[in-house]
Amino acid sequence: MLTRNDSLVTEFILAGLTDRPELQQPLFHLFLIIYVVTVVGNLGLIILIGLNSHLHTPMYYFLFNLSFIDLCYSSVFTPKMLMNFVFRENTISYVGCMTQLFFFLFFVISECYMLTSMAYDRYVAICTPLLYKVSMSHQVCLVLSLAAYVMGFAGASAHTGCMLGLTFCRLNVIKHYLCDILPLLQLSCTSTSVNEVVVLIVVGINITAPSLTILVSYVFILTSILHIRSSQGRSKAFGTCGSHMIALSLFFGSAAFMYLKYSSPGSMEQGKISSVFYTNVVPMLNPLIYSLRNKDVKVALRRSVFKIQRRNMF
Repeated sequence: MLTRNDSLVTEFILAGLTDRPELQQPLFHLFLIIYVVTVVGNLGLIILIGLNSHLHTPMYYFLFNLSFIDLCYSSVFTPKMLMNFVFRENTISYVGCMTQLFFFLFFVISECYMLTSMAYDRYVAICTPLLYKVSMSHQVCLVLSLAAYVMGFAGASAHTGCMLGLTFCRLNVIKHYLCDILPLLQLSCTSTSVNEVVVLIVVGINITAPSLTILVSYVFILTSILHIRSSQGRSKAFGTCGSHMIALSLFFGSAAFMYLKYSSPGSMEQGKISSVFYTNVVPMLNPLIYSLRNKDVKVALRRSVFKIQRRNMF
């Protein structure tokens, strides 16, 4: 056990997803594949949107930012997580742990509000199409995306600032695969009442406000879809909304399950499993759900592949 002045922790040990030796290698390969797909999918989408001018619209502007967030926040903890499957003891310094906590929360909260901006964009496009160009101007899109990052920074700063005020004595095994709020609170040897209040307030706001906004947006969207005369058009629109809602439910549902419940040891084990969905699975699925099923993206991808082939030929 590594301590400072014989009492204060200078390094933490990440317990990982499981302590069963027979599962380490299969899980390593599984999460390595998930991470590779996440990086390739999101980075590919970023490059594709950046290189194709006809994708420079509000919808794809938010998709660009969403892919950037997913790429960054999955990279904050996944390399460490993969190392934990390979090495018996995976340590992280106190400073490194607090840094990981900050950037993890920053990107997670930013994603909540970026998803909210995307829902608002779809609401304007479907419910008030004649005002779309005015309502979703470049300035409006910029303000919405900046607001998402500002909310992420504010939430991450509040949580990390409160965490820095705690003292960690002797106990240094984090029962998780990353430095998250609730597992760290269990290790504190000082009162965590302030931190728990901050968790309820900040996490409650960052889950409830985006969730309600998205829900209201989709209620209006579905109402407008029901007025579409073409059955084929309605079917296509319902399919798109259904895919979106599945991804949103996974992200917000698993996040709410992790944070908005009592932080007992048993709930920590359940929360660890649920956190896999919004930390690993959702960033991998987002490029598929939000874009790769989109006709414009498929056309842009074919054009880009065709250009590359022509260059290689000549």
